[in-house]
Amino acid sequence: MNTKNILSTVIRETSVAYALFDHRLQLTSSDFTSLPWFLPEGCPAEASDIWTLFPELVGSEPLVDSLLAKRKKRFVLEKINKLGPDDRLYYADLQFMAYSFQQPASRGVLVLIFDRTSQVAAEQQLQQQYYELQLLRSRLASQPGFLSNAILGASPAVQEVRAFIERIANHNTTVLLQGETGTGKSLVARVIHNISPRSAKPFVEINCAAIPDTLMESELFGYKKGAFTNAQSDKKGLIEEANGGTLFLDEIGEMPLSLQAKLLTFLEQKAFRSLGSTDEKRVDVRLIAATNRDLGRAVAHNDFRQDLFYRINVVSCTLPPLREMGDDVLLLAEHFIELLHFEVNEKVTGLSPSARAKLLSWHWPGNVRELRNVIERAMIFARRDKIEASDLLLSLPPAPAGGDDFILPATGFSLEEHERKLLEQALKHCRGVQSAAAARLGLSLDTFRYRIKKYDLNPRDYS
Repeated sequence: MNTKNILSTVIRETSVAYALFDHRLQLTSSDFTSLPWFLPEGCPAEASDIWTLFPELVGSEPLVDSLLAKRKKRFVLEKINKLGPDDRLYYADLQFMAYSFQQPASRGVLVLIFDRTSQVAAEQQLQQQYYELQLLRSRLASQPGFLSNAILGASPAVQEVRAFIERIANHNTTVLLQGETGTGKSLVARVIHNISPRSAKPFVEINCAAIPDTLMESELFGYKKGAFTNAQSDKKGLIEEANGGTLFLDEIGEMPLSLQAKLLTFLEQKAFRSLGSTDEKRVDVRLIAATNRDLGRAVAHNDFRQDLFYRINVVSCTLPPLREMGDDVLLLAEHFIELLHFEVNEKVTGLSPSARAKLLSWHWPGNVRELRNVIERAMIFARRDKIEASDLLLSLPPAPAGGDDFILPATGFSLEEHERKLLEQALKHCRGVQSAAAARLGLSLDTFRYRIKKYDLNPRDYS
């Protein structure tokens, strides 16, 4: 029995689809009888290459090459979503395997496509029930002890954030929250405060990037009457306002160097002097700092004090970008629809399948903040009770003016040497967390793993 007959038998008995590609990655045989919805619209199964039939492979070229070179036997892309001709959202797992016979030209790639639509539907039903439970709990968010449920999501990345919050909330340790803009650092800081023993005391937030350098010291430490022009009365600083509670310094990487030394002294001594005063004040505050900058690099460039970095980086957590949260995108979108229901459009109750597919396919450079804005706009313009794909405006900000200013050095440029250094730096900055390091370099996780293996780099050495 030849390969095609064997595969056809498998198809009949297991209800999966398959596609067989030669060493040039051209399709030689296929059977999509059991999964007709999988084929791209207008794309016949015959006479296609692997990239046309499986556009999901973009970014995974090294993995395909490793199959052909026999360095890898198989890899899997899980829960790929497809919008079928009936406007229904389908899911499939794609298993890519290397195959070869006696002749060298017989090597190629076999792809098995497994329908996971029913499984995902069951998972989504459970997730919806879980979401409804979270929604009920989040309505009690104003009560200390319940606000932790505001961290919505069922993905492993979100569960890690929740576990981190629960571990450190009851300690007075300084916390550093890292992550891209819009990932919810302010929310996490407030949750930590609200489930901590300090919850009955003030939570004081200051954005270091929003206050001019000349005013930041007086805002933080306060001043005495006559300390400077227009200082007509004493004023408490935000540090004193936070006494007994939590001080949240957002965008701490933007704090001027001149003030970083005074902040470090305060953290070490728990005491400070207001501007124009000789009296020392002692306060009891817990500091939570947040940044979207790479503080390690800022230290290396002398833009941030190394001693302050060590002092605030006692325990740290890198919040996941939305693109790493999988189906939590839909969970959060439904949450925002519920949240904005009465304020924006009472008619909108959910998302259509096409809208769900579009949300899952976007890479969310603005993270959760961008998602909320997209949903709010879609609710304003929606004409039906379900948001459609056409209601979702997804676009990147305009690129900065000017062209590429990189010039190849006359002495040459070792691409492999610099690639290795970039991989090492990403692992170091992300403490060996591969998903975070891959995101920092703009790589898929599979591509990142392929490249660190190429250079024999072990993530554990950087944890």
